[in-house]
Amino acid sequence: MGDGRLAWAVAVNLVLTVAQIAGGLVSGSLALVADAIHNLSDAASLAIALFARRVARRGADARMTYGYRRAEIIAALINLTTLIVIGVYLVYEAVFRFFAPEPVAGWIVVIVAAIALAVDLVTAALTYAESKNSLNVRAAFLHNVADALGSVVVIAAGALVIWFGWSWVDPAATLLIAGYILWHGLLEIRSCIRILMAGVPLDQDLETLGAAVAGVDGVVGVHHLHVWQLDERSAYFEAHVVIERADADRMEIIKRAVKQVLGERFGIAHTTLEFEFDGADSACGETATVVAH
Repeated sequence: MGDGRLAWAVAVNLVLTVAQIAGGLVSGSLALVADAIHNLSDAASLAIALFARRVARRGADARMTYGYRRAEIIAALINLTTLIVIGVYLVYEAVFRFFAPEPVAGWIVVIVAAIALAVDLVTAALTYAESKNSLNVRAAFLHNVADALGSVVVIAAGALVIWFGWSWVDPAATLLIAGYILWHGLLEIRSCIRILMAGVPLDQDLETLGAAVAGVDGVVGVHHLHVWQLDERSAYFEAHVVIERADADRMEIIKRAVKQVLGERFGIAHTTLEFEFDGADSACGETATVVAH
């Protein structure tokens, strides 16, 4: 997906936000204003995602030796945190509105929310393909999906106000929107935190990795295992590999074999290995896993 599509999505969502806020103030609908606030966060999330994508393309330099790829993870964390804060705020406003109900102009709510739904669906379509491959864009995509569903709920609430005069439906709809926002935000933010905290990727198991390395011919044991992600697509691995002194001349062969196993079986392309001789004291201050055979 080109950056141009993201830029267009930002512009369209900003225009929609202004229209929704105006419609919400005129109609007295908290649900419509809530949808507008969330839509403003959509525009901000798309702008952040666009900026982060551009920063992430910068290559490594003397100050950032790994490059700037984590800019997208940081952007996703910002977007998801904002999503959660918005969800909490909407819960507060909806509960308050239950105790202090206000009249709602149903037709204005339905018309504006229907326009918002159309724009949300177009924006979601623009970001869907890339959301499969980028946590950064996926966070922005979730903003739009949540907003589209929110628009559906607002339309339903407006229709019930028109047909039955049920003003309480408006804050109830707001609670449904907020609940969905919080659920998705909390679900996705765990991936960001795991990557930024250099946690073991969900699709990797440290003991399995250690056993695979220990199973390579010539390897006596392995310890000080670490596996982490620089971004959501790249897994990195490091370990201390123990071999016999008699195999010193085979060190490069063993190294290539270990890297081949990690690459073919686990998809790990970036590997750092330190070799030690059996019986020697390790200079490693911490040991995550020890595997020997």
